[in-house]
Amino acid sequence: MKIYVDGDGCPVVDLTIEIAKSYEIDVVIVKNYCHEIFDDYATIITVDKSADSADYYIVNNVNEGDIVVTQDYGLAAMSLAKNALCITQNGLIITSDNINQLLERRHFNREMRRKHNKYTKFKKRDTKSNKYFENSLRRLIISLKKTK
Repeated sequence: MKIYVDGDGCPVVDLTIEIAKSYEIDVVIVKNYCHEIFDDYATIITVDKSADSADYYIVNNVNEGDIVVTQDYGLAAMSLAKNALCITQNGLIITSDNINQLLERRHFNREMRRKHNKYTKFKKRDTKSNKYFENSLRRLIISLKKTK
């Protein structure tokens, strides 16, 4: 089992590494060369900054039973097809039961922004979000370890 992190702009990179260390799970952080991430524990993969380079690297290397940390529902859908597990930076566990709804909502929101030139502002991240992510990731890891 490995944890792959879609590292471009991900606010839970350090928290993911900390949790992975406690379970002795390898972490692979995939980022484009515009982002600087350093860690002695994790493997850092740097890709081109073109659109979806990090996503393609992850989906080409993820295996069944790996965990993918991403906000990108397209990457999550491709990872689920390879029997990986997915979790967002806010702790939402993405499954085959909810991915279609998430993709539809993404498409709808994109169309609304395109038609109306409106962009939403995201709330500032708080400790509650980090705690929810941590609890969800730990539950996911424990459930995977039980099945092995």
